[in-house]
Amino acid sequence: MTLTAEKPDAAVTPPRRSRDWSGLRRHLSPLTILSSIVVAIILIAAIVPGLLRTHDPFQEHSNEVLLAPSGTYFLGTDYLGRDIYSRLIEGTGMSVVSALLAVVIGLVVGSAIGLIAGYYAGGPVESVLMRLVDTLIAIPALLLSMAIVVALGFSTINAAIAVGVSSVATFARLMRSEVLRIRSLPYLEAAELVGARGRASILSHVLPNARSSVLALSVLQFGAAILAIASLAFLGYGDSPPSPEWGVQVAEGKNYVFSAPWMVAVPSIAIVLTVLAFNRLSVVVKELTNDE
Repeated sequence: MTLTAEKPDAAVTPPRRSRDWSGLRRHLSPLTILSSIVVAIILIAAIVPGLLRTHDPFQEHSNEVLLAPSGTYFLGTDYLGRDIYSRLIEGTGMSVVSALLAVVIGLVVGSAIGLIAGYYAGGPVESVLMRLVDTLIAIPALLLSMAIVVALGFSTINAAIAVGVSSVATFARLMRSEVLRIRSLPYLEAAELVGARGRASILSHVLPNARSSVLALSVLQFGAAILAIASLAFLGYGDSPPSPEWGVQVAEGKNYVFSAPWMVAVPSIAIVLTVLAFNRLSVVVKELTNDE
């Protein structure tokens, strides 16, 4: 009688999709889910506003001025009888597009400056680029944005460009610090020894490893851009009435704080919720990319 020893079961490695879903579930807190719902509603309102609107956002009704929220007007009416809910939905697209433009400008220009400055650290190229970044940092962001809008003209798009330029320094400093951190890693030194230099090294090794921090900052900056653009519009440096942009709505309602508080409260709450939602998602994005 021959005895055969049984082989122990080999450790089974779960498939990548299962690991990714398991990692995602660890970050799905109630606050994250709520933030995701808020962002999803904002994107739907921006892409298909007609799906959510109940009235013409520009139609005036002289006999329905300053009505409180009701079944007919969910969030009330303004001083011209326009539906605030429909104007809020219509203004969402303007806020999202302008914030996206601002983030793209800051991301592309700032990351390029930080990438070059970090890769050529210690040389004259870095010195010139970082002095430019220091100059941008020395000027308050709101003041710099106002100056750019005055030079370009008063509109939401120009306000978005101004906010994007003011955020270039933030992206540049982050990217430079990431490049310096990555260049000190042993594997990059080994890659450079076998000939991975210049553009090949940047595209193949530096950028992929810097993406987590930059991506998280982009999501965070998206909410900050919405707040900054709304602030410029409130101060008169964006679109003018009858634009439904959120900052314009707050500016229009400031004279009716006591008689019709919903005129200020509705767009203000929308701005706050949007910023908080994107701030929370930026944390989740950072954690997820670090888990990879």
